[in-house]
Amino acid sequence: MNIKLLGAIVIALATLLFNPAWAKDAPAVDRTATGGAQTLEDIMARQQKLKVDDTFRSGNLGDPANAAAITEQLGTRGGVSDSDVWRGIRYNESDIKTQARGPAADVLIQDGGMRWYQLRKGPIITYGGGALLGTILLLVVFYFVRGKIMIDGGPSGTKIERFKAIERFGHWLLAGSFVALGLTGLITLMGRSFLIPVIGPDAFSALAVGSKWLHNNVAWAFMLGLVMTFCMWVAHNIPNKLDWQWLRAGGGIFTKSHPSSKKFNAGQKIIFWTVMILGVSVSLSGLSLLFPFEMPMFAGTFGVVNSILGTDFPTVLTPHEEMQYANIWHSIVAFTMMVAIIAHIYIGSVGMEGAFDAMSDGEVDLEWARQHHDLWVAEVEAKQGKGDST
Repeated sequence: MNIKLLGAIVIALATLLFNPAWAKDAPAVDRTATGGAQTLEDIMARQQKLKVDDTFRSGNLGDPANAAAITEQLGTRGGVSDSDVWRGIRYNESDIKTQARGPAADVLIQDGGMRWYQLRKGPIITYGGGALLGTILLLVVFYFVRGKIMIDGGPSGTKIERFKAIERFGHWLLAGSFVALGLTGLITLMGRSFLIPVIGPDAFSALAVGSKWLHNNVAWAFMLGLVMTFCMWVAHNIPNKLDWQWLRAGGGIFTKSHPSSKKFNAGQKIIFWTVMILGVSVSLSGLSLLFPFEMPMFAGTFGVVNSILGTDFPTVLTPHEEMQYANIWHSIVAFTMMVAIIAHIYIGSVGMEGAFDAMSDGEVDLEWARQHHDLWVAEVEAKQGKGDST
């Protein structure tokens, strides 16, 4: 037989067998009798990357009325097969009933969980961890370039009280709890990737359980310290025109100038308001994680944002979605705070001579105080002078 003729016959037969027009002419199939199986038309449409109407699946949820007629084909459960159940769950058409009732008991499939996991495992760890390491590296470089900021002419040997005992207690309560929260939070977030290869799964399991318990309970000390420091220092951290002058001079950090300042300079005010604003935010998201059913935070927040900015954020969220949003926001804010606090720790310890004394015993060298907080020293000496005259 001629090869060309044979080829033409094969092509003709293939066209006849797999022509979509032929498939459309096929008799309708009773899908309920097949348990919702797709037809040849569906298969060919998918091969051509056409959109397939899958209402035959979402609509075939195992109607009990059909169960008796097809029991022999599908087994003792009749039309209500497992595939029907899961199809109904997928299309959010099933009336889920469970013995254990609760706000999240009837949410069996939540696709957002994978997006949350990928974001948490990828960008959050990568950019957050990179920001911490980058900040530490920059401070090391800055220390070797700028050196320690010394007291001009050396210490005077005379002390002046800068912080009372209650102020130091509030500061160290806030600082100590934040360090504990930061370390336990990093273990919880990154430990699986970085610690298991080093210490093994068993040791990490005990460490992770302990970190979670410590993190949840130390949070209360952090919030108490936040309230204490706000009440004690908010009056001294109201911005004024001196702050702009301090910022223009770089606070004397990059030069040897000493711009005038009261009890707190502009840099300290920036740290104060950063800690206060982000501290409240991280506390609220933390409470939302501790009490997800009692304190959902994001649905209401998205509603307010939508009304102001005209955005289209979702305002109906499952408890799972609330926790996922809260977890991501909690991590972002915590990393931002850690970057700011690392810079604060540097300048308050190795970066500046005499600065640590303010929070160790509450007294600083008088010459240090005059160079960095001259207006505050003048206020203290004026009050002492009035006290002596009386």
